[in-house]
Amino acid sequence: MTTVIVDYDSGNLHSAEKAFQKMALETASGPVMVTADPDVIRRADRIVLPVDGAFPACRHALFDHRGVFEAMEEAVARDAKPFLGICLGLQLLFTESEEFGMHKGLDIIPGKVRRFPADPALKVPHMGWNTVDSNSASVLFKGVEAESFYFVHSYAAKNAVGKTQAWSTHGERFLAAVEDGYISATQFHPEKSGAAGLALIKNWVGSL
Repeated sequence: MTTVIVDYDSGNLHSAEKAFQKMALETASGPVMVTADPDVIRRADRIVLPVDGAFPACRHALFDHRGVFEAMEEAVARDAKPFLGICLGLQLLFTESEEFGMHKGLDIIPGKVRRFPADPALKVPHMGWNTVDSNSASVLFKGVEAESFYFVHSYAAKNAVGKTQAWSTHGERFLAAVEDGYISATQFHPEKSGAAGLALIKNWVGSL
């Protein structure tokens, strides 16, 4: 089985590549590759979308890489291949985001992504380690229920979506992760979250 990390010039994917390669090797889950080739994305058994930056710019970049979005949509929406979105890769799944104006997302998950509230006592962006309150039915958080993970974001989803959610708090409660069948996503960066993040990645690649 092959895991593909989608590359469309959205940032440095080196840490994600290394983390997924390490955990795929430990679980004998097959090769991991970073690619922007639509044909390789279509043939993949698992798809990872790690995204950094601003919502509108990343959405534009995703659609600007000819064939990449279409290949990802076919693999995920049509063929129901396991998908993991990371950081903005979670936010892009939603119907829309208010970052730099209202922008349409992929509408795979219903709901809006909103900025953290204006509060002098609240540091935005939310940057650093934070605990996550996970559901006992979670596959991603098995064995790492009481761990902290690394976040970098100014916007977040606030509504409960999918079959299983995990939550964190920064001034207010927000969606830290979602699992719904073959679709999973985290607001935090598991590839930058030390041993707990690696364990979460191992849970994902090893369970599919």
